Amino acid sequence: MALLKAARVADVPTLDVVVPDHLAAAAARVLDAEAASMVKKQRGAGRRFAVIGHRGKGMNALASPDRRMQEVKENSVRSFNEAARFAVDYVEFDVQVTKDVCPVIFHDNFIITEEHGKISEKRVTDLQLEDFLQYGPQNRQGKNGKPLLRKMKDGRVLNWNVQSDDPLCTLQEAFEKVNPRLGFNVELKFDDNLVYQDEELTHILQAILKVVFECAKDRPIIFSSFQPDAAQLMRKLQSTYPVYFLTNGGTEIYADVRRNSLEEAVKLCLASGMQGIVSEARAVFRFPTAIPKIKEADLSLLTYGTLNNVPEAVYMQHLMGVNGVIVDLVPEITGAVSDLIALPETDTEINDLSGKVVKDAASTPNFTQREISFLLRLMPELVQ
Repeated sequence: MALLKAARVADVPTLDVVVPDHLAAAAARVLDAEAASMVKKQRGAGRRFAVIGHRGKGMNALASPDRRMQEVKENSVRSFNEAARFAVDYVEFDVQVTKDVCPVIFHDNFIITEEHGKISEKRVTDLQLEDFLQYGPQNRQGKNGKPLLRKMKDGRVLNWNVQSDDPLCTLQEAFEKVNPRLGFNVELKFDDNLVYQDEELTHILQAILKVVFECAKDRPIIFSSFQPDAAQLMRKLQSTYPVYFLTNGGTEIYADVRRNSLEEAVKLCLASGMQGIVSEARAVFRFPTAIPKIKEADLSLLTYGTLNNVPEAVYMQHLMGVNGVIVDLVPEITGAVSDLIALPETDTEINDLSGKVVKDAASTPNFTQREISFLLRLMPELVQ
């Protein structure tokens, strides 16, 4: 059995908001016979396990005491290239479209700044590109940008200070300046509080596709979105790149039922011809028997969330059949994956996340049922 590193739960960053954690009890449910059997069936050689850098080398959690969460400006060219120094397959980032129809990379719905001693905020999609690029560091030497602040989920507004800052960037810049070996997981970002008409969604997605088709070349691309209609429409507008549906998997509840469970996510993907699901990692541990249903539907499964910064939680997902993880602690998790997931004895051709045939880079060691049971029992200890 491969040696597990000592659990480093302290490595999980304290993020801007503490999410209620029901995972300890949920992880215990993984111990039932059906789930254990499922894990045993899912493990096996021939699966590539992908590591994807969240917003590059990791999101900026400005209220966290963990300084690793403020190392480099998220969703920036610098962050993407920093991630490329490690064994990541893709970087994930958020794309919105400005008022003058330019796709830009930015997570939050609003740009927040301080003007004349007062805090002001402007919706990213209401800004012209020139206005958007004026915030934060500037590419032009000697030019000062407007202060860039960030609102926490608890209402606090903090200066967006990081150890290694970088200018805001467009999607085109990312294609031109980021290491070409990196795949792009392009999240189609929309505001949960707005209602979008099909015409508006089409306008936004076509602007993004124009840049992708002009600039992507051979770079692997995955599209993903929490917005069900946008994900469906992106699948209709093109068939070159796979589309994944992002879901909380029932860990949060929304008015749109399609967003409230892994089961609904599978239905949406099958009805729309999408190729995969990106789920909150907690949902996978709460509802492990959803994984074989996802596999039976011939869908790929990725996960995101703070649990993906715990090596043992990542390894468990590999055993359970998850295809890859989106992570903030890129150096730590890529190192752990390299240590815990053995290289195959022989080369095996498999499909990567973008549907291209590649040489297999990882396989699962052969575990006994007793060893799997031990790993399953370890999970509640990790997440308490």
